[in-house]
Amino acid sequence: MSTVTAKPSLLRQLGVISASALVVSSMVGTGIFTTTGYLAGDLGTSSAILWIWVVGAITALIGALCYSELGINLPSSGGEYVYLTRAYGPTWGFMSGWVSFFAGFSAPIAAAALAFSDYLGHVCAACTEEKPRVLFGSGDWSFQFGKPQMFACALVVVLTVLNIVGLQRSARVQNVLTGAKIAMMAAFIGLAFTIGHGDWGHFSAPAHRTSSMPLFEQFWISLFFIYLSYSGWNAATYVAEELRQPARTLPMALAAGTGLVAVLYIALNVVFIYAAPLESLKGETAVGALAASHLFGGNVAGIFAALMALSLVATVNAQIVTGPRVYYAMAQNGAFLKSASKVHPRWHTPVVAIAAQGVCTMIMTMTPFRELVNYIGFTLSFFTAMGVASLFYFRRQPGWHKLRVVSFCWPLLPILFIIPEIWMVIFGVQRKPFISLATVITMVTGALVYHFRIRNRAPESTVETY
Repeated sequence: MSTVTAKPSLLRQLGVISASALVVSSMVGTGIFTTTGYLAGDLGTSSAILWIWVVGAITALIGALCYSELGINLPSSGGEYVYLTRAYGPTWGFMSGWVSFFAGFSAPIAAAALAFSDYLGHVCAACTEEKPRVLFGSGDWSFQFGKPQMFACALVVVLTVLNIVGLQRSARVQNVLTGAKIAMMAAFIGLAFTIGHGDWGHFSAPAHRTSSMPLFEQFWISLFFIYLSYSGWNAATYVAEELRQPARTLPMALAAGTGLVAVLYIALNVVFIYAAPLESLKGETAVGALAASHLFGGNVAGIFAALMALSLVATVNAQIVTGPRVYYAMAQNGAFLKSASKVHPRWHTPVVAIAAQGVCTMIMTMTPFRELVNYIGFTLSFFTAMGVASLFYFRRQPGWHKLRVVSFCWPLLPILFIIPEIWMVIFGVQRKPFISLATVITMVTGALVYHFRIRNRAPESTVETY
């Protein structure tokens, strides 16, 4: 008599705390610790900088609420892939997953790992390097490798292996790192206003703008940086299949995580400007380390730089957790490499999906940081807008569970989310044509791969409704 061995599957093992920690760690990291220096040059005034962070906070919170409704009705791992497949068809679903592989996860992980290397350089002088060696290309479109890329790749390798050997192990590490990250930021904010040597006069001292664009247009282009900073508000949707009681856990995790991060971001930007004049912050990548140096002096600043580097480790880890679940969901529906659907029988993790993401991430660390950020913001804003817009389709379907908060003044919330995304795309095409071209190439390549390699063997979507 033969026995049939059940196919390994994902387990519902994450609660509200772990899911919220995943959201917080996915959001807090690269953007908040790097982009204010670029904003100082682009926008030139403290009021414009604070307002752009507020706009980002409101947009992210609205997006989290809309995605909560999508997630509790379609509680399968995969995020936008699941929603766009059901709303617009398998081609758009595949393209969203294809884009997620490059711009949604591999590129943000690479950016976070590079930021980690930059902060590490403020702790260890031997870890710094003035100019990495250019492998090929020139200017903003060069590929380079040096100490920053070496340390970034090492971090990616370690955390990729950690995630391969089990989600529970990774979740425990994530919870500890997230707790340390929040404690560090709270201490940094509290000490800045109690013992820090800042000056409120910095808020009335503008910086000379490095951008020649009109401020209104530059505001929307700069939202690409803000989008990176707030990206991750939808992180829990990517592990919906592994959440306990998803109808309760998912909305709580998305709203709590996003709300907490919004408060921290605005408070941290107040600290950065309080610490140093905008002219000093302008163009600085490790803006947190610079602010700490102005507030507390070199010795204490080194401690905070080390803690900020540690918080970026949490960001990298959170994104390494979430990304492969998209590729896993796609492969389950025959819309990605079949091997990406393989779950290890002992560790219950999508091993091939995690490893493939790690390799792509290491390649992307060789891209210039600022162009990497613009590519991420431009590409992802398009697909998250499509995800929120899918509510207009789903809400007409029978049996769809509507959240009260999203129903309030319907369709106000999704419209408020979509409008900034449209402006970002419009000005991005006009002012950043090469970034727009990179996005188009990514999307067209995905469409071609689906048409010639995937379409004929992809079964009908089997994503269940909740």
